[in-house]
Amino acid sequence: MEKYELITVLGPTASGKTAFAARLAARLDTEIISGDSRQIYRSMDIGTGKDLADYVVDGKPIPYHLIDIHEPGYKYNVFEYQHDFFRAFQQVRSKGKLPVLCGGTGMYMEVVLKGYKLLDVPENPALRQSLQGKTLQELETILAGYKVLHNKTDVDSAQRAIRAIEIEEYYKQQVPGRNEYPSLNSLVIGIDIDRELRRNKISKRLRDRLEEGMVEEVKNILATGVTPEDLIYYGLEYKYLTLYITGKLSYQEMIDQLEIAIHQFAKRQMTWFRGMERRGFTIHWIDATLPTEEKIEYALRLLHANK
Repeated sequence: MEKYELITVLGPTASGKTAFAARLAARLDTEIISGDSRQIYRSMDIGTGKDLADYVVDGKPIPYHLIDIHEPGYKYNVFEYQHDFFRAFQQVRSKGKLPVLCGGTGMYMEVVLKGYKLLDVPENPALRQSLQGKTLQELETILAGYKVLHNKTDVDSAQRAIRAIEIEEYYKQQVPGRNEYPSLNSLVIGIDIDRELRRNKISKRLRDRLEEGMVEEVKNILATGVTPEDLIYYGLEYKYLTLYITGKLSYQEMIDQLEIAIHQFAKRQMTWFRGMERRGFTIHWIDATLPTEEKIEYALRLLHANK
C-alpha cells in the first residue's frame, strides 16, 4: 500500500475541523495548508472564521499556509490555489513532514488531491453583458446545466455565479489535457456533525461574531477603498453585512438572511463531500461530538494502518 503523502481534514462550517486539524498537526509536529477559498484574504478575519487562536496548541504555534496571502478586493480562483497549494505542499514535504490540508471548500481540496488540469480562464465581456440583470436563481439554473466540475458551494452572489458560467463556457471550448499535477495519496478525514447541532452552532457563532466586531471589520475594509460590489462578491458574511452597511438591509434583515444563507452553505458543503465519495474518495467520518483526544487517536490509527 502506498504511504500517505498528506492528511486531509474536511467538514462543513462550524464542525470544529480547524481545532481538530491543529491538534492533530501538533501531535505529528507538522504544518497546516488551508483549503478555504476566503481565508486567503487579509483583514477578512472574523467573517471568514479564521480562528487563528486554534493554531496555537499548548502554547506552541502551528505553522500554516495559504491564509492572509492577498488583499480584499482581489479575485482569487481555484487555478491559482492549485499552484499555491503545491508550492506549500512541496515546502512542507521538503522538511520531512506530512502536511495537513484543512478546509471546507470542497472543490479546492478535490482539485489538489486529484491533480486536475485547470486553465487560467480569461474574462468574457460579451458573456458577462448577456448575463447582467439575471437573478441569482436564474444564473444558478444556467450553471446547473453544465457537466464540468465546478465549485457551486460558494456561488451565493450574482457576480460569482456569472464567473462560474464564464469558466464553464471557456472549458467547453478546450480540449481536455492530462493532469498538470500528480494525484496525491491522502488520508481523508471528515468531521461529521449532526444537522441540528450544526444549525445551533452556526446560529450561536453568528451572534458571537457580531459581538466580536464583524460589522466593524467590514466597515474598516470598505474604508480602505474596497468597493461594496467587490465585498459582496465574496458572499455570505461580506455580502449581507455590506448590504446592511450600505443601507440595503436593516440590521435584523441582515441577521435573518445571513443565518439562512450560512445554513444553506453548510448544506451545499455536505452535498459536495458526499459527491466526492461518489467520485471515488474514501472519507473516514468522525463524530464531531467525540472528545478531541478520541478523534486524534482514531486518526492516528488510520494513519499507522497505512504504514
